[in-house]
Amino acid sequence: MSKQTDTIALAGRILIGVLFLMAGLSKLGAPAATQAYIGAVGLPAPIAAYGVALVVELVGSVLLIVGFQVRIVAAVLAVFTLVTALFFHNNFADQNQMIHFLKNVAILGGLLQVVAFGAGKLSLDNRFGRLGVLSNGALTAAK
Repeated sequence: MSKQTDTIALAGRILIGVLFLMAGLSKLGAPAATQAYIGAVGLPAPIAAYGVALVVELVGSVLLIVGFQVRIVAAVLAVFTLVTALFFHNNFADQNQMIHFLKNVAILGGLLQVVAFGAGKLSLDNRFGRLGVLSNGALTAAK
């Protein structure tokens, strides 16, 4: 990757990560409302689901931003984003919900790019020599 590409990869990780960080902080600030919303869509154990959402969003966002274990983190965030879309934004008769669903799909696409191409050189994964991907798709030690 070129220096410019690595900077763009970092910017992408930050932009996606900030979204999850803000969502997690929002949930942290309103636990009862968040748990009630989780229960309202019919998910079991709203308190446990709230805890999982907090960990995924807060820890996942920080790890994504700094680029640590980024492929695993991006994969977990991708699954979380898909589940969120399916359970919370599935009323396509409501245009607002359809837009939220499609935004989640777009975020999922960005996360899959991170899974496929890794964190780039401006990351802790690179600093610690984690695996990267060459342009031909082969795995290599990050440099």
